[in-house]
Amino acid sequence: MKSISQNEKIIVALDVGTTKVCTIISKVVNSEIEILGVGSHPSYGLKKGCVINIDKTVKSISCSLEEAKLMAGISKIENATIGIAGNHIYSFNSSGVVATKNKEVTEIDVERVLDAAKAVVIPSDREILHVLPQEFRVDNTRGIKDPVGMHGVRLEANVHIVTGQTTLIQNLIRCVDQAGLKANEIILQPVASSKSVLSNEEKELGVVLIDIGGGTTDIAVWKENCLIWSQIIPVGGNHFTNDLAVGLKVTSDEAERIKINHGSVLPDKVNDSSNILVQGVSGIKPREVEIKYISKILNARAEELLGVVKRILENNQLIDKMNAGFVITGGGALLNDLVPFAEYYLEKPAKVGYPVTFGGMTNVMEDPKLSTVLGLLLESKSEDEEYKEIEFGENGPSEDVISKFSKSLKKVFKEIF
Repeated sequence: MKSISQNEKIIVALDVGTTKVCTIISKVVNSEIEILGVGSHPSYGLKKGCVINIDKTVKSISCSLEEAKLMAGISKIENATIGIAGNHIYSFNSSGVVATKNKEVTEIDVERVLDAAKAVVIPSDREILHVLPQEFRVDNTRGIKDPVGMHGVRLEANVHIVTGQTTLIQNLIRCVDQAGLKANEIILQPVASSKSVLSNEEKELGVVLIDIGGGTTDIAVWKENCLIWSQIIPVGGNHFTNDLAVGLKVTSDEAERIKINHGSVLPDKVNDSSNILVQGVSGIKPREVEIKYISKILNARAEELLGVVKRILENNQLIDKMNAGFVITGGGALLNDLVPFAEYYLEKPAKVGYPVTFGGMTNVMEDPKLSTVLGLLLESKSEDEEYKEIEFGENGPSEDVISKFSKSLKKVFKEIF
């Protein structure tokens, strides 16, 4: 087993997705991340990002963890940063205002205004995951990122609040706990993916991250280096596969093979006369199918998914603010011709988002499928938290979400902005 020196810190990221569970173990040396081990295992206990079978989920997590530990040569892992998504996630923008006590904004005033911004009525079965500052206003001056030290009598904050259903959050925590890990942080998956994929320039200009997972598609909209909107769409890569399985009358495994090897979302691009041999369900002879027919099935689902994204942006008057266009990541981003179709349909520039790479196994890490787990790794590495996640006790998530913001607000602002 590898020995860890005193100036090295082990960090672990765990992405529990609908189609796979991925674990990455790394060490931080002089603020640099080095990948030690990667484990990936099919996920059998989730549907659309939510746990539906605890035993199967625990087994998937355990297998992924053991594989990563074996590769890393580490026998014991205690803590991990966990990603969360699912159609139970609901996000919204809020604002709060307070009067400054001494006509000068202090860290206490900032904490008070954030408390005021998060003092909104949410259903009793929901829990706040994140309170993300967007901008502050001191008297009539807008667009302030760090108001501490400024003179004024009125302080206002605009924030983005992310909530999740408490029982579903606790189910995920329970699965992680039974797998032998403590969830020291829970982070919204599109926030993590943004960390590993998007540049500061893109987030400043205005960009939409579309993270297409197996069961859901996660949306994160950034402008002026702030998260201004996020949403989980209950449509993902598995839906493309299911459409093919139904349309071609084949098994899911065969449909997945066809999607990867022969799929395209642009019917006009494929050869009209090309056919492939597909294997039907047990007892049915293989038969030939037109590639154009396969492409039409995938095109219909891609148009539906991107149509939902477009409506979200239009309904919230965000589409014209996205000067950097769209970045598509996740496993679904590798679907053939999806990027040119997105550029045509959304009328904005689009590209595949590849995660940043670290030391150790660099070539393996250059995969959009790993955007979320690598983002979780970056979040875990950060000594000064950019966002305040759930704090966990023996009885599950606590209700106090930003109680420690006053510790180092100046460092927080510098890290965010």
